[in-house]
Amino acid sequence: MENVHLALEEDDLYSGYNDYNPTFDSEELENDLGFQQAVRTSHGRRPPMTAKFPGTAIGARPIASSFGSRVPMTSSMGRPMTGAVQDGAARPMTAVRAAGYTSSLTRGSTFDPLGQSKGPAPPLEAKNDDTPEEKIKILEKKVNDLIEESCMAQSVGALQLALEKAKEAGRKERMLMRQREQSGNADHINLDLTYSVLLNLANQYANNEMFPEALNSYQVIVKNKMFSNAGRMKVNMANIYFKQKNYPKAIKFYRMALDQISNAHKEMRIKIMQNIGVVFVRMGQYSDAITSFEHIMSESPNIKTGFNLILCYYAIGDRERMKKAFQKLISVPLGIDEEDKYIPSNDDTNANMVIEAIKNDKLHQMERDLKVLAEKYIMTAAKLIAPAIETSFATGFDWCVDMVKSSQYVELANDLEINKAITYLRQRDFNQAVETLKTFEKKDSRVKSAAATNLSFLYFLEKDYDQADRYSDLAMNADRYNPAALINKGNTVFSKQDYEKAAEFYKEALRNDSSCTEALYNLGLTYKKLNRLEEALDCFLKLHAILRNSAQVMFQLAHLYELLEDPQQAIEWLMQVISVTPTDPQALAKLGELHDGEGDKSQAFQYYYESFRYFPSNIDVIEWLGAYYIETQFCEKAIQYFERATLIQPTQVKWQLMVASCYRRSGNYQKALETYKDIHRKFPENVECLRFLVRLCTDMGLNEVQEYATKLKKVEKMKEIKEQRVKSGREGSARGRREGREGSAGSAVSQSESKQLSPLLDSERGM
Repeated sequence: MENVHLALEEDDLYSGYNDYNPTFDSEELENDLGFQQAVRTSHGRRPPMTAKFPGTAIGARPIASSFGSRVPMTSSMGRPMTGAVQDGAARPMTAVRAAGYTSSLTRGSTFDPLGQSKGPAPPLEAKNDDTPEEKIKILEKKVNDLIEESCMAQSVGALQLALEKAKEAGRKERMLMRQREQSGNADHINLDLTYSVLLNLANQYANNEMFPEALNSYQVIVKNKMFSNAGRMKVNMANIYFKQKNYPKAIKFYRMALDQISNAHKEMRIKIMQNIGVVFVRMGQYSDAITSFEHIMSESPNIKTGFNLILCYYAIGDRERMKKAFQKLISVPLGIDEEDKYIPSNDDTNANMVIEAIKNDKLHQMERDLKVLAEKYIMTAAKLIAPAIETSFATGFDWCVDMVKSSQYVELANDLEINKAITYLRQRDFNQAVETLKTFEKKDSRVKSAAATNLSFLYFLEKDYDQADRYSDLAMNADRYNPAALINKGNTVFSKQDYEKAAEFYKEALRNDSSCTEALYNLGLTYKKLNRLEEALDCFLKLHAILRNSAQVMFQLAHLYELLEDPQQAIEWLMQVISVTPTDPQALAKLGELHDGEGDKSQAFQYYYESFRYFPSNIDVIEWLGAYYIETQFCEKAIQYFERATLIQPTQVKWQLMVASCYRRSGNYQKALETYKDIHRKFPENVECLRFLVRLCTDMGLNEVQEYATKLKKVEKMKEIKEQRVKSGREGSARGRREGREGSAGSAVSQSESKQLSPLLDSERGM
C-alpha cells in the first residue's frame, strides 16, 4: 500500500500523451538555424575521414546538430558513408537507384531521371524499302489485298471483275516466288498464300462458267502433295462435271473425295453421298440412288433426302416402300423450338421484351423457312403418291392424312384435305371438290375460312354468283382478315356492277395484306370502270413495282395512258410488253393501231404484219393490211389477206368483193370477172356484185351485159319494195300504237290491212 497513490481530482489522467521529442520534428527544419547553417557550409559535403589502408580506423568526428548533443557516428572497416563522395565521384544510393542516381554522375550534376537535359530524341531512321525482305513483304500484302478484292467483287455479283482480280493475284504471286528464289529465300515460301491464290482463281473460273480453266486450277491444287486437305477440292471438280452433265466423272470424283474425307467429318460425308444419289437419279439408276438415300436416312435423316427417296420409290413403282418412306419423311426431326416460347406472358415485362426482340430475328426466320420447306415437301409427296399407293386417289390421300395426323405435322392434315379438293378441281371433278370442301364448314375458323374461300371461287367460276356471294360471306365471318375472302366478295359485287362497294372490299383486303397483288389489280380495274383513271394508273404503277415482268400489268398501263390521250407513253409501255412477250399478237396489233393514229404508217405496218404472222385470224389486222396494200398500189399483195378473211368469214360477201376489186384494180379483168360471177352464184341478190358485172361486161364487150342488167333492175326493184315494206311496217306499228290508246277496233283494222298486203308482196317475190 506504500506504493499506492490515490489520484487527486485536480490531476489530469491523460497528461503526457501529446508530448513528443522535437528531434523528430521535420516540418520545422526550415526554421532550424543550426541545420540550415550545416547545409549552407561545406560541412555537409565534406567526405568522412577514413583509413587509407585496410584494418586501420580513426575516430569518428562528432556531427553537430541543433537537436541535441553531438553523437559520434563511426564507419565500420573504413567504408565510406552512404551518399558520400569518393575520388570525385558520387557513390550511388542503392535504395534510390531508380530515382536516377548512377555511378557516372559527377559532382555538381543535376537530378535528371528522364534525360531531358540531353535534348530531343533523334528522329526515327527511314524504312529502307529497297531491301529484298521489304520488297517481299510489300508484294505479299498486295497479293492478299487482291484476293480480298476478288472475293468482295464476287459477293456483290461482279463476277468478271472478281476473275480479273484473281488473275492479277496469280501474277503477283508468281512474281513473289521469283523474288524469293533470287534472294535465296526459296525455303520460306508461303504455302498458305499460294493455296489461297489458286483456290480463289479456280472458284472465279467456275463462277464465270469457264469450266475447263477451273478444272485445271483445281487439278494443280489436288496434285500438289504439300497442300493439306487438297482432296476436298475433288468435290468442287465433281460439281463442275455435274453442271457439264458428265455424270460418270462426277460420281468418280465424288467417291474419290469421299475416300479422302475421314469419318470425323460426318456432315460433309453425308452431303457428298446426297450428291451421289442425285447424280444417280439424273442417270436413271434409281436402285443405286436408293442405296445412297437409304444410308443417309439411317445415319442422318433430313427432309430433302427423305423426299428424294420417295421420288425414287415412285419411279420404280414400289407401293409399300413408298408408304415406309413417307412415314420416315414425316418423322424427320427438324430441331425447331416450340412456337409457344414466342408467346408473351402478362407477368414478366423483361421476358416479354426479350420475346419481342427474338420473335423476328434471323434464327427464327430460318426456323420458319425450314418448317415451310418441310411442309412443302410433305404436301408434294402426299399428292404424288396418293394415286399410286392405293386403288384410288381418294383412298391414298386419306391414308396420307391419317399418317400426318399422328405425326408432328398435325396442322397439315386440314391443308392436305383442302389440297385433296383442289386436286379434284384439277381433275375436273367439281362435285367431289364441292363435297370435300363442304365438310370443313364445322371445323375451326381458319380451316373453315379457307374452305369457304375455295367454294366461293369455285361457284364464281361456274357463274353461280349467289352461291359465290354466300360462301364469301361465310369465309369473311370465319376470318375477317382473310384477304382472299374479301377479294371473292369484291368480285361478286363487281359482277353486279356495284363498283364502289367492290372497291371498298378490295381496299380492305389491301389493309389486311399490303402485298396482295390480286386485290390491287382488281382495284385498278374497278377504278377504270368508274372512270377514275388517275387512281387506276396509281394502282397499276404500284403493282408494276411489285411485279416487274407482268405483261398484263404493263398492258393495263398502256391502255390507261391511251385513255388519258398520251399515246407516246402508251407506246412505251407496249414496247415493254413486247420485250416480255414478243409473240403477243394483241399487243403487236395495239402498237400498230397507236402508230397508225400517230401517222407513222411504216411502223404500223411492221407491227400489224408481226401480229398477223403470229395470229393470222384477226379480222381487224387482216383488213388493215389489205387496205394498206391497196393504198400503196400493191393490190396483188392485198389479195392474199382478203382471201384469208374469206376463209374465216365465208358468209360475209364484202371480203369476196374486196378480192374481186383487187383483181380489177391490178388490171386482171378476166380473173375479176370470174370472181364476180362466183360471188353472184353465192349471193344472187347482191346489188354491188351485179353492178360490177354489168360494168365489166360492158368494158369487155361481152354479150352477158343485158342478162346482168336485167337481174340488176330486178334486184334493185326488190330492194326498193323491201324498203317500202319496212317503212310501211314502221308506220303501221306507230299508227297502231297511237290508235291503241283510242280503242281495240283500230288495232283490228290495221291487222286486216296487213293481211291484205302480204299476198301482194308474195306475188311480187314470185315475179
